[in-house]
Amino acid sequence: MLRKALVILAVGLLPAVAQAQFHAGDKELTLGGTGANGNEFNGVTAAANGSLGYFFTDQLELSVRQSVSYTDLGARSLNGSTRVAADFHFDLGTLVPYIGANIGFVYGDSVNDTWEAAPEAGLKWFVNSTTFIFGQAEYQFFFDKGSKVGDSFSDGQFVYSLGIGFRF
Repeated sequence: MLRKALVILAVGLLPAVAQAQFHAGDKELTLGGTGANGNEFNGVTAAANGSLGYFFTDQLELSVRQSVSYTDLGARSLNGSTRVAADFHFDLGTLVPYIGANIGFVYGDSVNDTWEAAPEAGLKWFVNSTTFIFGQAEYQFFFDKGSKVGDSFSDGQFVYSLGIGFRF
């Protein structure tokens, strides 16, 4: 029992010793995903996202992001978005909050293909010097109003991401 407690304590303290400073020239890769299905496995919805970023300064990152989602709950649809983002990072040790904006294109079966722009904010929590868990929220404003699936997404949409990232 004591051995288990020591292992749990050691794993819990790892983030406390992680160094999370980004430096000019660093690159970053993030990956995230989600999935869901009904209790009878008669439909599925799944999404994946990823990004590749480059730090021009210790705080300023420019990245390219790709998201794709699929659903076959009722009607089948495949949607995606491709975006370019600029984020400013605040180094607080193992926690690195950031704010920024992105611009890109949203496309697919259940949305009008349109350009979008979005303010965004997030938090990166470093578990060691090169690996972090991140959460991000953005609100995409659509340039072309209207939606193929009703009024729910006619003017824009909130997009939430949770995933893992790597600094190299």
